[in-house]
Amino acid sequence: MKSHRTTHLALFLSLFYLTAGSCQPAQFTLKKGETRSASISAGQTHQYTLDLKAGQYLLAEVVQDGIDLIIRAYDPKGTQLGEFDSPNGQYGPELISFVTRVAGAYRLDVAPLEPEGKPGKYTIAIKVLEKESTTPEGKVDQLFAQWNVPGSPGAAVAVVKDGKLQYSKGYGFANLEYDIPNSPTTVFHIASVSKQFTAFAIATLADQGKLSLDDDIRKYLPEMHDFGKPITIRQLAHHTSGLRDQWNLLALAGWRLDDVITREQILKLVFNQKELNFEPNAEHLYCNTGYTLMAEIVARVTEKPFPEWCRQHIFEPLGMKQTLFYDDHEKIVKNRAYSYYQSSEGYKKSVLSYANVGATSLFTTVEDLAKWAVNFKEMKVGNARIMAQMSERGVLNSGDTIPYAFGQGIGTYKGLAMISHGGADAGYRTSLARFPDQDFAVIVFSNLASFNPTGLGLQIADIYLGDRMTQPKPAPKPDAAPKPEKEETAVKVDAAVLNAYVGEYELAPGFNITVTLEEGKLMGQGTGQPKAEMRPQSETTFVIPEAGATVIFEPEDNGKVNRFTLKQGGQEYKCTRIQPFSPASVDLSTFTGRFYSPELETAYTLKVEDGKLIAHHQRHPDIELRAGQGGKFAGNTWFFGQVEFEKDKEGKVSGMKVSSGRVRGVQFDKEGD
Repeated sequence: MKSHRTTHLALFLSLFYLTAGSCQPAQFTLKKGETRSASISAGQTHQYTLDLKAGQYLLAEVVQDGIDLIIRAYDPKGTQLGEFDSPNGQYGPELISFVTRVAGAYRLDVAPLEPEGKPGKYTIAIKVLEKESTTPEGKVDQLFAQWNVPGSPGAAVAVVKDGKLQYSKGYGFANLEYDIPNSPTTVFHIASVSKQFTAFAIATLADQGKLSLDDDIRKYLPEMHDFGKPITIRQLAHHTSGLRDQWNLLALAGWRLDDVITREQILKLVFNQKELNFEPNAEHLYCNTGYTLMAEIVARVTEKPFPEWCRQHIFEPLGMKQTLFYDDHEKIVKNRAYSYYQSSEGYKKSVLSYANVGATSLFTTVEDLAKWAVNFKEMKVGNARIMAQMSERGVLNSGDTIPYAFGQGIGTYKGLAMISHGGADAGYRTSLARFPDQDFAVIVFSNLASFNPTGLGLQIADIYLGDRMTQPKPAPKPDAAPKPEKEETAVKVDAAVLNAYVGEYELAPGFNITVTLEEGKLMGQGTGQPKAEMRPQSETTFVIPEAGATVIFEPEDNGKVNRFTLKQGGQEYKCTRIQPFSPASVDLSTFTGRFYSPELETAYTLKVEDGKLIAHHQRHPDIELRAGQGGKFAGNTWFFGQVEFEKDKEGKVSGMKVSSGRVRGVQFDKEGD
C-alpha cells in the first residue's frame, strides 16, 4: 500500500501550490481517441480540459512510468468530482471515472503524489465516453468496463440491500492461462478482510466465557517472551499490542513473500522476539502478527484447528459453502482466481503460497461474503453482544479512541456511517464496506495488483446511496489563494538578522523547508517545491499572504536561530534547523562487517562497493544504505528502511538497529573486529 500525506505536510504543500506567480500548471486539451504522453516532475501540475456533454459516463486512464501520480477531476464550476490514487506505486494505471451532470469544460489535474523525487513519464487517454446508464446495475457495469475485456484480470462485485443480494457480477478473467472468466462464484483470497472473522471467533469465545479479552496472551501462549508488561487479547484485536509485524520480520529474516510461509514459521519467529515497537496500548500501529496469534489462541482454547472451528461455527451455519481458511498451500480449491500484476511485458502471475491463517488467507466468493454482511443484522451466528463488541473501537493509554475495532475500520463516508476493511496480498485486492444505517453493503474482489477495490466500492455506494449522502464542498481552483492569517504593513529587517534565519529546517521526516536570502528578500522552499517570498511583519514574524501562512522564528539568547513555528490553517507546526551534512564526509568503511540478529537468526554483511555501503543477504538483492542526518542510514527496500549504528566506548561500530514501518529497532550485533 502506498503511504498517504499527513495533514501537516499537505498544508505546507498547499502553500507552494497556491503561491501566485510560481510554477503555473501546464494546460492541455484531451479528446476521445487520442493518447497524450508527458514528462512531469515534483511540484508540477498538468491540467487537461475536456469538453463534455451532460449525462455522459467517462473513464480515463493515466499510465504511470516511474512516478506516483494523483489525479483530481473538476466540473465546469470548479467543484471537485473526485481524487484518484490507486495503491500501485510508480508504475501502472490510475483510472478516473465520473458522470457529467452539466455540459461544459471539465478538468483533470495530474500531479506527483510525493513532494520530492525524480521526474517520470505518463500517458493519458479517454478509454470510455458514452451515455450514462439509466439503471444502477448498468452504472456499475460502466465502472468496471476497463477490465471486462479479453485477456485482462478483473473483479467480482456484490451489492447487498435490506438483507438481500441486490446485484452480483464478475468482470475480466480469473485465470489468464485457460481464459476462465471471473464470476460471482469465483473464489478469491481476500487478504486482510479475513481479520474480522478471526475477531468474531475471539469475541464469540469471550461471550461464552471461555476467555477474557483482557487476559494476558501468555496465559494461552506461554512461549511468548515476557516483555515486562502484559499484552492482552483486546490489544491484539485493536493493533495496539506493540508487537512487530510478521511480514516485515519475515522479510528482514530472509524470506521472500512468495515463499511458502507456514503458521509454524511465523510462530517461531514471533516467539523469538525480545523487544516491542512500543509499550502495549501506547500507540495504534497495524500489526498482522496479532491476528495470527488470535487464531492460535482460538485453536488452543477450543482444541480444534482454527479453520475447522470457523467452518463449524461460521461458514456452515451461514451457508457459505465456498468459504474456507486456507492453511495448506497444496490444497486444491475449485473455481479459484489467480492473481496478477502488470509489467512492461504485460500481465504476470503474482505468486502466493501462504499456509498461515488469522491475519489473512480466507478464501471466499462475493456471494458468500454477502451472507456474512447480512449476518451483522440478522445474527444467524453470534448475538447482539458479540456484534456490539465487533464495533467497539480501541482506547489507548492516553485516553484517545482509535478508528479501529475488531478487524474493522469505523468511520464515515459523505455523511454516512461506514464500517469497512480492505485487503492486499500478492495481486489480490479486496474490500468490504457496510453502511449499517442504510442496511447496505458493497463487496469488491480483484485479482489485479493495480486495482483499487476501496475506491470502486465507494463509487458503487455513490450509485445506490447518493441521494442520502452529504456532497463535499466545492474545492478552490488552483489559482484561488486563501487570505493570510494576518497581513500587516511590511517592515524592514536588518540583513544580519535575515542571514541568521538562512538554513534548512525539518517540517516532517523526508520534508524540509529551505530558507534563503535573495536580493534582500527571505525565501522559503519546501522539498521539491517552488520558492515563496516570506514578507516581514517584524524582526521574527513573516507572512506568505498568498498561502495564508505565518512563520515565526525563535532566536536563542546567543542570537542563533534553530527553530521556527509555522502557522497555517488554524494549526501550528514546529520546524527544527538541520545542521549542515554531507554524505560524502562519512567514512563508510567504519560501518563494514558482519551483523547478526539473535531474534531473527540471520546475518547481513556490509561492504563498501563503488563508493556505496551495501548490505548483502544470501536471499535478497543487495541493499544500498545511504548516510543521513544524525548518523542514520536509509535503506532502499521496504523491509530495511532505516539503520542506526551503535558504537562502543572506543567509538567503534558494535551493532545496528534496523527499522521498517511496522518493525522498529531490530538488534543486529557486529561479529568479530
